[in-house]
Amino acid sequence: MNRNIFIYIGLLSMISCSSDIPMVNLGIDDVYYIPRMSKLPLESALTGKEYLWKVNGEEVSTEKSYIFLAKDEGIYNLSFDIIDENTPYHFDFTITVLHEEVEYSPYISKVFEYCPAPGQFVNEMPRYEEGDSYEDILKKAEESISGTNDIMITLGGFGGYVTFGFDHTVINVPGEKDFRIWGNAFYELLNPEDRGGSAEPGIVSVSYDTNCNGLPDDEWYELAGSEYHKPSTLHNYTITYNRPDSNQIPEEDDSGFLDNIKYIPWKDSFGETGYISKNIFHSQSYFPLWLYKDEISFTGTCLSPNGIDLSGAGTYYVLYAYDWGYVDNHPNDYSDLNSFDISWAVDKKGIPVYLPGVDFIRVYTGLNQYCGWLGETSTELSRAQDLHLEISGVPLPNPLTKTKK
Repeated sequence: MNRNIFIYIGLLSMISCSSDIPMVNLGIDDVYYIPRMSKLPLESALTGKEYLWKVNGEEVSTEKSYIFLAKDEGIYNLSFDIIDENTPYHFDFTITVLHEEVEYSPYISKVFEYCPAPGQFVNEMPRYEEGDSYEDILKKAEESISGTNDIMITLGGFGGYVTFGFDHTVINVPGEKDFRIWGNAFYELLNPEDRGGSAEPGIVSVSYDTNCNGLPDDEWYELAGSEYHKPSTLHNYTITYNRPDSNQIPEEDDSGFLDNIKYIPWKDSFGETGYISKNIFHSQSYFPLWLYKDEISFTGTCLSPNGIDLSGAGTYYVLYAYDWGYVDNHPNDYSDLNSFDISWAVDKKGIPVYLPGVDFIRVYTGLNQYCGWLGETSTELSRAQDLHLEISGVPLPNPLTKTKK
């Protein structure tokens, strides 16, 4: 069979994962040039019984199509085989991985979604201004956590989330943590060794852009943290919040800190009901004001409560950190405990999956918990970083390993 049956598509006329990367959907060329940490989708025009892709002699896929992705610059030798007794075929080609023309940033470059659940910091972090649309709030969220702006955003109560990405694919490097996320957790001063204080854990999910359209519409995988397999953890938990009744007569509690204890009602998938109360410290609406619907629902993994009232009178709550694997769970000084390994990814059944990298990261509040005058447990975050990129030309020391403690 002649190699000429493969159709050559020029670099300038091809649809791709980015403007610089060729999309091959009708054939395979002899040579490709792509930037590092960028995907090159490949697919043969020919069909057969079985397929085999190899990179530098190592088997990488047995599917009809394959997405090439490399962290390091260099020349990669690839081969593609159609295994079929009637129409066998073997094809060799090379991919040269180059340094990007515009230097990548190790920090967030794009916020795709911002969907907080109701909470006491909603409409403040970021601040809603009258007339703001969802697009306005989304832009404010992006401006807050992009680069090194380090402006905190809130995710509200259970399920509230933000979805962000970088200007490149974050590579899954074996044996290393891959990215880090900053929150605002802290340990209390009396017993810091107990790792209690303000820990409002957020769960991390990741997605690989397999359809190469630049949108977070592919399969999502949870990064299984220390609590994932515990019996007390609830999976596929759903909660629905209702807009507060504008005609409601506020009902205070005896503490003097809560001036509307039945402010925002919720109901979950177990038939349980409750409220997000309104406190005296935040007088603005806790329901996202840019939304025009009367209820919002979220589904995800719900962690067991981590807050304990040490006073016994509702005046001194301590929220204890989980061991590892969550955002806003340990103080930012503990870099390893705020860093994440793509290899922790599991599918909807909890089965580990291998992802060569991720293009989208989603963080959502992982607790449905209310702690008196402290209010609802709500994850906050301010920044994220790809741990495999240099900062200002200085290589990052990366002592972060897969050790989870």
